Amino acid sequence: MAKIPPLAAVRVFEAASRHSNFSRAAEELAMTQAAVSYQMKLLEERLGAPLFVRRGRSMVLTDLGQRIAPQIHEAFATLGKAFATARAETDTVLNITAPRTFATNWLAGRLGEFQITRPDLAVRIDVTDTMVDLAAGEFDVAIRGQQQRETPGLVSHFLMWMPVTPLASPAFLAKHPLRTPADLLVVPRLSPDDDWWDLWFETLCEPGNPRQAGIRFESQVLDGHAAIAGHGVAILSPPMFQSQIETGALVQPFPHVARYRNGFWLVYPEHKRNLPKVRGFRDWLCDAVKRAAGDDPYGILVPPR
Repeated sequence: MAKIPPLAAVRVFEAASRHSNFSRAAEELAMTQAAVSYQMKLLEERLGAPLFVRRGRSMVLTDLGQRIAPQIHEAFATLGKAFATARAETDTVLNITAPRTFATNWLAGRLGEFQITRPDLAVRIDVTDTMVDLAAGEFDVAIRGQQQRETPGLVSHFLMWMPVTPLASPAFLAKHPLRTPADLLVVPRLSPDDDWWDLWFETLCEPGNPRQAGIRFESQVLDGHAAIAGHGVAILSPPMFQSQIETGALVQPFPHVARYRNGFWLVYPEHKRNLPKVRGFRDWLCDAVKRAAGDDPYGILVPPR
């Protein structure tokens, strides 16, 4: 790779050659005239030849300066176009990463509302339960299921808790009547080794939750689909299945709800705090959570202590 002189000096030459005046170049670059002269001296020493000569009160390009100036102007114009394209994409695309259940069951069905408020913005969602490094990655914001904590370099906004309770289909409950929580121990339960089952029984002060054979899934989304299909009772977070509960596809057999230690949080890098697209999404999402909670029957909006 060819050796390039210091870019600061090259940038000064580009401005000075357009203006044919060191003072005007200094004004454009927010530098002093002495600093411009110094950078030009460095560049000429590196090249071993003068680029400007003084004629009266003007600075005139030498033959060498005249030969290289058009190529330098073109190079900076190309750089300008490249960064303009990058800025345009950054300004018009919002990259979100979110866990599978939240992205699929809660966020996806509401994003159309956000798009109406920001028709100029394209939204891309990465659905993953893996925690992405926001500081080094391409994502602008993340939804994370986590306990309350401060992460250096990140801004965090509490969204909601994760209430958990058993849910099942009406058809399943017709075949397997559940009159007391103890009845859950003798009917098919989905993902029976999920620690949410332990939590629910413990907070109810019921006998322990014996492990049993059963279908095991890796996400609430799959548990919920299996429950709707009538394959068993699932331990789920009701706000993630709000529409299925409202339509009657899922029924909550017992009023007791336990609260998992994690909540959902919106996080983004500190240096993106003032980006209009990030501010807009933050304001919309926090408002959407409050509207979806309504009178908050599950206590999801109680601020963390």
